[in-house]
Formats: sequence, C-alpha cells, structure tokens
Amino acid sequence: MDQPNANPQRSYARGAQDKALLAMTIGQRFDQTVAQYPDGEALVVRHQQLRYSWRQLAEAVDVQARALLALGLQTGDRLGIWAPNCAQWCITQFATAKIGVILVNINPAYRSSELEYVLKQSGCQWLVCAGSFKTSNYHEMLQSLAPELAEHAIGQLRSERVPDLRGVISLDVSPPPGFLPWSQLNDLAASVSSDLLRERSDSLHFDQPVNIQYTSGTTGFPKGATLSHYNILNNGYMVGESLGLTAADRLVIPVPLYHCFGMVMGNLGCVTHASTMIYPNDAFDPALTLQAVAQEKATALYGVPTMFIAMLDQPQRHAFDLSSLRTGIMAGATCPIEVMRRVINEMHMSEVQIAYGMTETSPVSLQTGPADELELRVTTVGRTQPQLESKIIDDAGNLVPRGTIGELCTRGYSVMLGYWNNPQATADAIDDAGWMHTGDLASMNEEGYVNIAGRNKDMIIRGGENIYPRELEEFFFTHPAVADVQVIGIPCSRYGEEIVAWIKFHPGQSASELELQTWCKERIAHFKTPRYFKFVEAFPMTVTGKIQKFRMREISIEELKAIGG
Repeated sequence: MDQPNANPQRSYARGAQDKALLAMTIGQRFDQTVAQYPDGEALVVRHQQLRYSWRQLAEAVDVQARALLALGLQTGDRLGIWAPNCAQWCITQFATAKIGVILVNINPAYRSSELEYVLKQSGCQWLVCAGSFKTSNYHEMLQSLAPELAEHAIGQLRSERVPDLRGVISLDVSPPPGFLPWSQLNDLAASVSSDLLRERSDSLHFDQPVNIQYTSGTTGFPKGATLSHYNILNNGYMVGESLGLTAADRLVIPVPLYHCFGMVMGNLGCVTHASTMIYPNDAFDPALTLQAVAQEKATALYGVPTMFIAMLDQPQRHAFDLSSLRTGIMAGATCPIEVMRRVINEMHMSEVQIAYGMTETSPVSLQTGPADELELRVTTVGRTQPQLESKIIDDAGNLVPRGTIGELCTRGYSVMLGYWNNPQATADAIDDAGWMHTGDLASMNEEGYVNIAGRNKDMIIRGGENIYPRELEEFFFTHPAVADVQVIGIPCSRYGEEIVAWIKFHPGQSASELELQTWCKERIAHFKTPRYFKFVEAFPMTVTGKIQKFRMREISIEELKAIGG
C-alpha cells in the first residue's frame, strides 16, 4: 500500500490516493452489481437452506422496500433489526438503504433494558425481530416492554415505554397478536409500484445517514454511531480491494451482521465486488463454519482470533477440505503469532489480513496487505487505508516521533456523521479539524505500520466484544442491594479478558454470586455478565478519593491465582 506522504520523522501517514471513492448510494451500487451479474450467486444462507442469485436477491429486497413504503416509512425514519444472522437481515439491510430509512442494528444478545434504551434513544418507528434466539424470547420481551401491541391495529402502536415505535415485523411464521408476519410483506408490497420505489431511491444522496450502530461509551449508556452511505459503502469497498475480491470469490461470514464486521466488511465488501456472501449459521459454530468453507468451496473467511482458534481446535477439522481458501480477515483483537501461522499453513489462508478500526470509522482505518511479512501481520494492524489519514499524538495534540506511543486518530471519508442525538459526545470524539480520536494507544514505525499498544484504559475486550465498565456499573446500580460497584477486566487465555465486578452492598442487604449472575442474565447480554464477583466494604482509593482500578486488577488477579481461578 503506497504511502506517498508518510512523514519519516513524525507519526502521520496518508493512505494511497489511487483508488477513487464510490460517489453513490448503497442502493445504486447494489443495482449496478445486479445488472452486471444477474445470474451470479449472491447469497447462501446454509442454516435456512436458502440461495439467491443477484437477480433473486434484488427481487426480495425490492419487495421489502415497497412493503416498508406501504407502511409509511419516510426518508430518515429509523427501523431497528433485532435478529441473528439470516437472509432477512441481509434483505432488510439493502431494502432500508434503497428507501433512505436508517437501519438501527440491535445486538441479538440484548435483553429488555438494553432494547428499551436503544429503541427510545434512536426513536425507532418500526422493528424487525426474530421470534427467539438461544435463551432469548424476543416476542416475550417485546410484549413485556410494549403490552399495548396486542391492543392496537398493526402499525398503530402507541406504547408508553417506547413512544416512537409504531409496529413490529416478526420473522416467525405465526407470531403473537399485534406482530406483523414477514410473510405478509408480499401483500403490502403489491400496493406500491416499482416506479414509486425508484422515485424514492432516486431522491437519495450518498451523504445521508443509513445506519446507526450502538457502541458502548466510557461514560453512561451506549452511543449510536451514525453512518452514511458514503461511510460504509466505501469502507466495504476498500476492504474488498485490499483482499482482491472479485465476482469469483466466495466469502464465509460467521461474524455477526449487527456489527460492522459482518454488514460492512462482509455484505458491502461482497456487494461492491459481486462476491458471494455465505452465512454458515445464525451464530458462530466452528464445525458449521468449516463445513461451509469446504462444501461451498469458499475463497475467503472472516473471524476474530477466538473464532479461528476454535476452528483450528475443532476435532473434525481435518475432515474438511479447506484448500479453496485464499484470503480473509482476522480482526477484533490482537492475533497471537502461532495462531496466524496455523491459519496460513493449516487453513490455506496465505493472504489472510489483519484489520483495525472502530464502529465510528465504518469500521476499518488500518489494514495489512496480502504480501506483508508474517511478522507485520502479527505485530501490527497494518498501514493507513486508501483515502484516509492517521496520526498519533501526545496529550497536547502534537504529533509524536515515529516509534513513540500516543493516541491514534483517524480522518477521512470513513469518520461517522456523529453520535445520534448526542452532540456533546460527538464533539468530544471528533475535533474541529475532523479527526476521530480513538482513545487507543499506538505507535507508528518508519514504514507507516501501526502497532496498537493498548485499548483505552477502561474498555474490556472479551471474545471480540467491546465492554465498557461504566455502562455495566450504571446497570448494577439498578439492583436494590447494590450500594456501589466497580467493574474491571482481568486477563483470560480463552477470551482475552474476563469481567470482575467489585460490589459494595447497602447496609443489611446482600446477594450471592449466583443470584447476581442470574439477575444479569435475565436483563443484559450474556457477554456482559461478570464471570467473577468480589464483595467488599470499600474500594482501593487515592488520598484524593479516586478509585484505583489498576490496584483492583492486581488484587483480583492475585486472589484468583491463589484459588486456581
């Protein structure tokens, strides 16, 4: 990757400028691909036994788009999707983009309190949801949140707790009263002409918002990173360019679609290159992913390091022919060198790449190249992507010398429009010159390769999921027995980090570890539930009264070592 303006003395680099950005909406690019490769295989959803050519996928997308127009959705309205990986997720992504509706991604692991917050904060008018997933019964949670669903005509919901929500489209064949079955979208679409859909699509421009993705903040509740067509279409395109994707490539996508990894690097990376999208299951399963690679003769595979470790350690791995694989991306956490070696040698992914980014930057801002040496693929996160800039600064905002650690900042087409309805948080993250401050510590070498020294001080990364202690702490304060709480992360060989909650109870109150874990599992995503609890009368503090989380980490690690944890 050419770095024409890399400064050898200071930590600033500009990505290659030879690849032009796509000045179009997602719908326009989707239609281009359909027109060019109508009979090419677009989407394979193995757990649903569904296959679509680009023409067939376009027909399904247009049916849903016309149905949403029939429901009265306007440009700029928000529609949430709360479901695991499935064909309907992909169809909804492109249908909403075609009519200028902003898709709000909702983590399938969310429970009722998180769902309520996201629906209210984004002002979702409609929600597409699965009936259930794993231990979550989505219908029951929605009925508890909006019991008025059964009382109002479809599309006429008036709920006290989620006042903007007008209706829910269920992916179940026979949902409870008040839910609109997905199967009825065909009938709704019949009332809207293709001309009306085309008119709406033609009225859109590429700088309009098309997606809101919630990302936890270091203070308070999750923030909705608002992304435009231009942001994510181009990021998917540039990731695909680095991988060398073509219409002959077949990409297995076991990562979640609610996250940028799946819907941008996966779906949009494929749409911009006419490559085939393959979903091996509704959620990651190592055996099913390997089976999908072998049976679909996949050329590319995505995953976080823990996924690749699980696939490498899968007992039946040698029964699957992985020789069709060429490339892929490992992202979400630092990759151990032995894992990378095994992926290259045992899974045939000679051109596998590392990518770094954040939801707020669509997501990828740095990426290794297919020809980079192995050492660079495991010790760095690559160089600045085309049409983007990177810099590393000190606390005063000055560029640090090459090789010096400072805060990594990104600027360019990929930086989000802002946090939804949160101007203060937006101003805190994006400075007046347009730089997105990542909060991550990094250094840049002479060739412009960036090494991530560590995430910002509070964030916990467990199995590729970003968890911010403050959000969990706010949640624990809603428990009647909890007087104070501090949440930290400690190292874990399997997931990277595990969560420890230090709890101080109200006088005369208490709860057991099991009771707290059960309480958590009923209300928040499973990956946010602490693995360990420590019950205390006080927290380690400085003389000025500041909590010493570093000391809490040391104590937790020592105590767990002592008991063999």
